[in-house]
Amino acid sequence: MTPSETTMVEQTDSIAVPQSLQFQCNGERVELQGASTQRLSSVLREQLGQYDVKIGCNAGDCGACTVLLDGEPVCACLTAIGQVNGRKVETVQGLGASDSVMRLLQESFLSKGAAQCGICTPGMLVSAVSLLREKPVPTEQEVKNALGGVLCRCTGYRKIIDAVMCATQPIEHVDSVQEGRGGQARQEALYSVGVPLLKLDGQAKVEGTDRFGDDVAPPDARVCRLIRSPFHHASFTLGDLGQFVSQHDGIDCVLSAADIPGINLFGVIPPFIDQPVFAEQRTRFKGEAIAAVIGEVSCIESLDLQEFPVSWHEEAAMLDPLAAMQEDAPQLHSQTTRNVLCEGLVQCGDANAALERSYKRVKGTFTTGFIEHAYIEPEAGFARRVGDSIEIHGCTQAPYMNRDSLAQIMALDEGCIRIVPTSVGGGFGSKLDLSYQPYVALAAWKLGQPVRMTFSRQESMQASTKRHPSRLEVEIGVDNQGRLCGFRFDGIFNTGAYASWGPTVANRVPVHASGPYYIADYRAHTYGVYTHCAPAGAFRGFGVPQAAIAQESLFDELALAMGMDRLKFRVLNALDNKQRTVTGQEFSSSVGIGECLQALDTPWREGLADAEAFNKHAVGQGSPLRRGVGIASGWYGCGNTSLPNPSTIKAGIRADGKICLHQGAVDLGQGSNTVIAQIFAETLGIPIETIELVGADSYLTPDAGKTSASRQTFVSGNAARLTALALRKQIARQVNCPVFQQLHIQGDTLSVNSDEKDAASISLSELPVNDQGYVLMAVESYDPPTQPMDENGQGIPYAQYGYAAQMVSLDVDIRLGTIRLHRISAAHDVGRAINPLLVEGQIHGGVAQGVGLALMEEFIPGRTENLHDYLVPTIGDIPAIDTFIVEVEDEHGPYGAKGLGEHVLIPTAPAILNAIAHASGARIRDLPATPEKVLNAINANGGSD
Repeated sequence: MTPSETTMVEQTDSIAVPQSLQFQCNGERVELQGASTQRLSSVLREQLGQYDVKIGCNAGDCGACTVLLDGEPVCACLTAIGQVNGRKVETVQGLGASDSVMRLLQESFLSKGAAQCGICTPGMLVSAVSLLREKPVPTEQEVKNALGGVLCRCTGYRKIIDAVMCATQPIEHVDSVQEGRGGQARQEALYSVGVPLLKLDGQAKVEGTDRFGDDVAPPDARVCRLIRSPFHHASFTLGDLGQFVSQHDGIDCVLSAADIPGINLFGVIPPFIDQPVFAEQRTRFKGEAIAAVIGEVSCIESLDLQEFPVSWHEEAAMLDPLAAMQEDAPQLHSQTTRNVLCEGLVQCGDANAALERSYKRVKGTFTTGFIEHAYIEPEAGFARRVGDSIEIHGCTQAPYMNRDSLAQIMALDEGCIRIVPTSVGGGFGSKLDLSYQPYVALAAWKLGQPVRMTFSRQESMQASTKRHPSRLEVEIGVDNQGRLCGFRFDGIFNTGAYASWGPTVANRVPVHASGPYYIADYRAHTYGVYTHCAPAGAFRGFGVPQAAIAQESLFDELALAMGMDRLKFRVLNALDNKQRTVTGQEFSSSVGIGECLQALDTPWREGLADAEAFNKHAVGQGSPLRRGVGIASGWYGCGNTSLPNPSTIKAGIRADGKICLHQGAVDLGQGSNTVIAQIFAETLGIPIETIELVGADSYLTPDAGKTSASRQTFVSGNAARLTALALRKQIARQVNCPVFQQLHIQGDTLSVNSDEKDAASISLSELPVNDQGYVLMAVESYDPPTQPMDENGQGIPYAQYGYAAQMVSLDVDIRLGTIRLHRISAAHDVGRAINPLLVEGQIHGGVAQGVGLALMEEFIPGRTENLHDYLVPTIGDIPAIDTFIVEVEDEHGPYGAKGLGEHVLIPTAPAILNAIAHASGARIRDLPATPEKVLNAINANGGSD
């Protein structure tokens, strides 16, 4: 559309009186005839096609829909279309085409890595344009004030602040990545590995052209809306559904359990698949689906759910796993005893005997609540029937897992189901599970028309999986030298109404509860327990962050009991090469926790001195502020626990010389599209810009496994490397040159060693073309070498671990209990930083989620079902972050790389809790550490001087 065109938009509203309205949108005059009460966000997206305006909440909480109205930023979801009559609306796409400040910001966001998943990026950019028009060189606080209404769950905000402050300044930016031991600059990378390349998919994110789950449905798609339980536990009876349909014009059909052709169950772990697509007669958590209503947009949006024919009978609910484990407690599922889903166990030596002979020992009980993923993009997608096949387009972390589960639900062959992931606006584990997919697939299959669905924010928070609440009882001892002597861990994890990833959490936690330390005598036992809560599933760490809170807090207490420096205590006990882990596994050269701790030695000493001086001054001035520093470590096994974990990558060269990489690892913003391409390009020996990336699509890309468990760089990266090596072998045979260093493709001519005596070339257009359109093609898989664990949890659960240590400096107001974070230093062993810019972005994002876990986040079923009652960190909550990239290469990783996504947040919360204790004496064992809890702990401790 050009500015000279006029767009006429027809609108209907059953309540509001139609009006004639006109405004400018991105320089184009728009005329409306309709209701003035409709949301501006809806008109922009659905009527004008401005899908760069994102919707995350429809309540003004997330800011993703921010646009400029007469130059001022507003939430389009809170702005009625009548309010823009005669005014000027600008979105990120319009500004990018006409505004030089926006173009500078877009370049800066790209270069600083300020856009990860990209769902919040348009709102951030639009808000920043408004700021920079008034303040071309803003302060950090001015940036925070201007962007404070836009939430981001991926970046940790620091890159965004940096990008805005640098956008209009033609000065060289000093990157904040610092080198730890083993992290010397890498100059040997021929093409890609070790280079901080910009995200290959970054341009679309900053331009607002990236398409997410709610952006791709065809205009004629019908809409699906779920009928959900209003109770934690209830029985119900459906009424006459056929009569309901006949009485409502615009409703096509209602689906229930009776309409499922296959199995009315889904899940993620085959022996534990127990969640119904539609509940039958009984619901087990608030928000569980019992039916779906499908019809025209206007009808579904105006539907009064009170008219739906269902009779409810509320039943007693068990929300506490301790109550659910009682002998006389009713069972949620008939196959369980004491509502226990599963147990996990790792033991070596004799933990009880070691504790008895220990010189000092400490113990404690720690509790954490549900944590909501709070990705800014709600679950969304659409389905369409294509002959005897069904296509599902939308957000997901696991396309092939989705396909396999849908095949059982739909009673279709797996080859008849195509999963086409869109861009994903944050996932963090929850988008591994099915959400919208079975409902739109069933509806589209029945109607023969496209059907779309987008969860409301309330639906998303009611029904999506959560981080497992935990109750942890831990006891740890040391000998008279301060070395660990006995460790006993008992954990109960609330898995909610259905299994989801509960078995994974119960089995992963005992492996990791020791932390990255050498412990000869150890026992960790866990339970996953059913309750009438929303299912708990995968969330960045699979239970390990909860375990680290207990273990690292008690480590601080042990160090203080021994009169030892807290960092030195950890260095003394840190796991080393050729020492056995608690599962009996030994690594010859890749254990990097010592290097991570050593990287923090200088910041630690400086932080202690700063806190001492600050507190001395505060006492003298009568200030209530006290500064403390805390430290904590973490580790994380990359990939599945003692289970097959393969990834497959395909690549081919066409007759015209184009190199295509079929990369099916879904990129959630963490950068797998870029990192896996870097590994492939480096191995094949070509510039990365010559690669055409074919993104995840179950018809076009092989199964690269799920995007979770810090596995994609490690596992899919290895598969990409093997694929490139296989392609090199084919090239070598074709050119009759067994060994070559240089590879060049110009048009259809492929040449090797052009500057050497053994130079050779071939014409690709003369080679036969296979059925997939390639003259050369390779498909390779990689599965990490693991071994099953025995009845005591002894074995090789993971081929590699990533390691981390973080230090926090913060201030506590001892009169109010409030916390202000001052600085965070994060040292992470990534084996080899394939892309240092993306590594730092992952660390920042994980730290921010760790801050939320420690200080503010808690999902309360039935209460915190929106983003103003459920608190997540904002741009003002995250302090400066110093990043130390440590590189202790792993023998199994591609170019030595290790996974990173999970261990970025594991040390953050315990480091914060330890800093609170150092500042105020308050030991917090029930998270989050709200001001009320902190103040109560200070008072219980006798106050702080």
